[in-house]
Amino acid sequence: MTRILLTGASGFIASHILEKLLARGYSVRFTVRSEDKAQKLLAAYPSHADKLDYVLVPDIVVPGAFDKAVQSDPPFDGILHTASPFHFNVTNPRKQLMEPAIQGTVGILQAAKKYAPSVKRIVITSSFASVLDATQGNSPGKTYTEADWNPITWELGLENALNGYRASKKLAEKAAWEFVEREKPGFEIATINPPMVFGPPKPYISSLENLNTSNERTLNFIRGKCKQGLPHSGVFLWTDVREVAEAHILAFEKPDAANKRFLVVSDKYFSNQMIADIIKKDFPEYADQLPEEREPNDGLPEGGCYKADNSRSREILGLSYRPLEESIKDLIGALKEMGL
Repeated sequence: MTRILLTGASGFIASHILEKLLARGYSVRFTVRSEDKAQKLLAAYPSHADKLDYVLVPDIVVPGAFDKAVQSDPPFDGILHTASPFHFNVTNPRKQLMEPAIQGTVGILQAAKKYAPSVKRIVITSSFASVLDATQGNSPGKTYTEADWNPITWELGLENALNGYRASKKLAEKAAWEFVEREKPGFEIATINPPMVFGPPKPYISSLENLNTSNERTLNFIRGKCKQGLPHSGVFLWTDVREVAEAHILAFEKPDAANKRFLVVSDKYFSNQMIADIIKKDFPEYADQLPEEREPNDGLPEGGCYKADNSRSREILGLSYRPLEESIKDLIGALKEMGL
């Protein structure tokens, strides 16, 4: 039986990974920060109790934080590392975003090299933020690929929360690739680089008050917080959480995925206006919470926008991408289940 360590298992993406791993018959140890979260995850899968255990890792920045987690009998075959902060409620980008992301990533690689020689591959959750050069704006005609890197520096990351997040993802991923090149461990790595991630959260581990950042905008629209006008969409690329979860597992399973980055991104753009249109069409009871005036050009940039090439994810991982309407409808269904 294949055994996997999943870090940060209570997160939006990781909770879907856990469900998919158990459905595939994997034996899974997960890490979370608190006993409460651990018990919620165990309670969600009573029929898998014999294939599920956990280790608490309260602070991924602490040296040796993952040393206990990676030691197992039977030993691990792979690690899926998702534990990393993603929020903009930040007063200190270095301590709240950059150091946890970088030290957590390097820490799991160090622990695996030292204590888990059986591990063959580690898949790391990165981000399109480590690919996109935001200083270039919408860049019509530009197509980003896995060869592109965000040029943001540590110093720029210290300036504000958004820069801090982008720097945390870029520098953490760079640190992982540099570790493998320098240390020559017995494992390979792969990284998953999604943009905005939408789709249904798991109600047993999430709440309306503690929703992941990407989905929070849809909740805000429904609650009428943007009735006077939709905020800027930010990036216009997106993907569904279930595609991202599947990508992590396939990047572990597929031999050809070794030592590669993967842009996991839909072929189609999204905008906040498109999300509002879906809410109005499929959930008309919330229509009066939305702005009366539509944004021009479906909320997309008039002059066009960059794209991202997802061909590697399709050809090597075999991914396909669901439409935005399905993702948002399933998201709102989950929000209703959570008490919306």
